[in-house]
Amino acid sequence: MTTTFNAPAETANFPRRSRYWIDDWRPEDPTFWSQNGARIARRNLVCSVFCEHVGFSIWSLWSVMVLFLSPAYHVDAPGRFVLTAVPTLVGAALRLPYSLLVTKVGGRNWTIVSGLLLLIPAILAAAVMRPGVSYTTLLFVAAVAGVGGGNFASSMTNVNAFYPQRLKGRALGINAGGGNLGVAAAQLVGLTVLLGVGAAHPRVVIGIYIPLIVVAAALASRFMNNLTHATNNRHGMRDAFRDKDTWLVSLLYIGTFGSFIGFGFALGQVLQVQFSDDFGTPLKVAEVTFLGPLIGSLMRPVGGMLADRLGGARVSVVNFVAMAAAAAVVLAASRADSLPLFFVGFMLLFAFSGVGSGSTYKMIPAIFAAKSGGDERIAVRLAGAAMGVAGAIGAFGGVLVNLAFRESFVARRTGDAAYLGFIAFYAVCFALTWFAYLRRVGGTPERA
Repeated sequence: MTTTFNAPAETANFPRRSRYWIDDWRPEDPTFWSQNGARIARRNLVCSVFCEHVGFSIWSLWSVMVLFLSPAYHVDAPGRFVLTAVPTLVGAALRLPYSLLVTKVGGRNWTIVSGLLLLIPAILAAAVMRPGVSYTTLLFVAAVAGVGGGNFASSMTNVNAFYPQRLKGRALGINAGGGNLGVAAAQLVGLTVLLGVGAAHPRVVIGIYIPLIVVAAALASRFMNNLTHATNNRHGMRDAFRDKDTWLVSLLYIGTFGSFIGFGFALGQVLQVQFSDDFGTPLKVAEVTFLGPLIGSLMRPVGGMLADRLGGARVSVVNFVAMAAAAAVVLAASRADSLPLFFVGFMLLFAFSGVGSGSTYKMIPAIFAAKSGGDERIAVRLAGAAMGVAGAIGAFGGVLVNLAFRESFVARRTGDAAYLGFIAFYAVCFALTWFAYLRRVGGTPERA
């Protein structure tokens, strides 16, 4: 049985191996796009956003679970930073194979499989969350939650293949922003459970997400498609690894998305340790920490849309200045022991990390489109692979953020050393963006 999309045969003749495969996909063709392409792409984008949102929620699950660790669990503050860093590290490592699997088995097919894999960390967490469990067991289960972090790379690679160059920033921003909202959503769920049934019932959080995982996989199965041309990707990852721009943008993505995910996982612990008199209980922390990931997630599509209009490099270079200024506000507030200023500074950091994540990721398809000589298939192939690399390396930045906080608090009992490190790194990112993509002799405005 075959399925049509109610479009004229000359513009939407989709022979396929099954009803879910699309062999003829030409998003840069205005007629094709207006008659059927936009509608199909939107449907896949909506499903992708929901599936990635659930994946991010599971990935960030342990930023919530640590709030339920009473003294009976015998986990100190440095140990909690490690518990939030471990899933970040695993998720970063999984992003490379996840993005590659989209090109091997199809975006729809891998979304279903990767969605169902989220059941494993959820069920394991429900089984072990009780006082007396060993720290080693908690570390292992937290590490398994990293599978949720891999979903981002495969989702972004898939969405990139559906959209024309002029709309990639917005589409990628919406997809990533909707996924990033999973961090804030998980923390809101945790807050609701803490308010409703108390810190002794962490399994309630997990019980809310298990049915959502099943729903996400079912939606992907029913409404998403595989693109044949996106699976014809021989040597894409190899070629991306060999391209210096892949590594440059990946480093910039550490500064933007690495900051977002690192701060999202660590802020609750930072507030509890640095402002213990104001945030003595997990409930007080949970009441405010979700705001940062929420702001950052909402700002990511803004960064993508600004990049569509102004250019990703132009937006990113200004944004790194703003991130350094926000980190300086946090540092000043920390030294002055001013909680209101500290909180404002961190919210600004989240906002600018969201904008920068959207603008930096938009740079990837623009860079490889300029390099492809007008060959859309080459551009999609290389950009998709580079997104996987950048997503993995950028997520590793979240590990560095958590480790920086851990070492700073262990050595100095404040986060000041970490904040200084962030400012220095944003300055490096500013310089790289300027010299590599804006101050280019003979370069073209659409280069990035």
